[in-house]
Amino acid sequence: MGDILNRYILRETGQTWVAVTGVLMLILLTDQFASVLDDVAGADIPKDAIFAVMGLSSIQYLTIIIPIGIFLAIMLALARMYRDSEMAALQACGIGNMALYRPIIVLALGLAVAVSWLAIEAGPSAVRAVQKITDEAEKESDLGVLKPGSFNSFGRKQTVLYAESINENGVLENVFVQRRRDDRVIVIVADEASQNSDTETGQKEILFRDGRRYEGVPGKQEFTVMRFREHGIPFEARESLHEDLKEEAMTLMELLDTPGPGTIAELQWRFSIPIMLLVLTLIAVPLSRAPPRQGRYNNLALGILVYLIYTNMLGASKAWVEDELISPVIGLWWVHALFLLFAVIMLMRQNGVFSRVMTAGSRRANANS
Repeated sequence: MGDILNRYILRETGQTWVAVTGVLMLILLTDQFASVLDDVAGADIPKDAIFAVMGLSSIQYLTIIIPIGIFLAIMLALARMYRDSEMAALQACGIGNMALYRPIIVLALGLAVAVSWLAIEAGPSAVRAVQKITDEAEKESDLGVLKPGSFNSFGRKQTVLYAESINENGVLENVFVQRRRDDRVIVIVADEASQNSDTETGQKEILFRDGRRYEGVPGKQEFTVMRFREHGIPFEARESLHEDLKEEAMTLMELLDTPGPGTIAELQWRFSIPIMLLVLTLIAVPLSRAPPRQGRYNNLALGILVYLIYTNMLGASKAWVEDELISPVIGLWWVHALFLLFAVIMLMRQNGVFSRVMTAGSRRANANS
């Protein structure tokens, strides 16, 4: 009977996990698709990279979805068994609560291994790949992607360009440009501007017509003013993002080779995701308990609240480690210890440990009296 029960609980929990994970993934990808379309409209992402970005985003989302998915799946599956009095029948046959953990732990361990790979290797690789796509799109961008009536930055925001309008030929009208070179500022005001490209080198240039150029150091009176009929400056694309990777895009070895508060916090965050999955699995079983014939969603709000508190405390601890407000030795581990203690207390309560202790204490008190 044990093998049949294990397969039954594993099937019920696994099917519910697939359904919950699919719904959550669909919601997140729908929101991401709108964001990607907005990036395509602003030429931050090329049109032919939409599905690549969506696929890479789904890898990042799985890292977040799998823990909450298994947590909710366990609660929903077991709550249905409580509602249909299946759990009462099992208990009448002498099957205790701890027997429920065997198939659930098998599923949780498999998902913990998968989410470990996603958090440590696949997720950061996906972040790096998305950065590379946006970096290449920036390098291939031209003046046609500029939004008239707004300020546009280039070259790590060293150049800011504003155009009042763009005519049907792609020529900018009533143009203002500010560039920085160390402590010097260059301002160009022109009636028109267009883009030229060198066919041999591929270097792009913005060509201004009928305007003035001002150059000097802010706060000083010595400024150079020049009128021109035509004047060109390089059209600088953003410098490569890979020269200064964020911690989220670093590989495990890169994080280990560059010790610091930010990399330590990122390492602990990645290892925290599979740990959180296992702790949530322990919490889900006692949290799913409900009286027979009651709705399977009774404790769902409480479960979501527990998950939100857990993840927010992890996020706050990660920020505290980055800002060196707490020691890396404490890091994010205290949050796991706190919720593991919460899981143990709930399990003891479900198995009647507290009631047995109180009963034994009252009996000893009565005997002594």
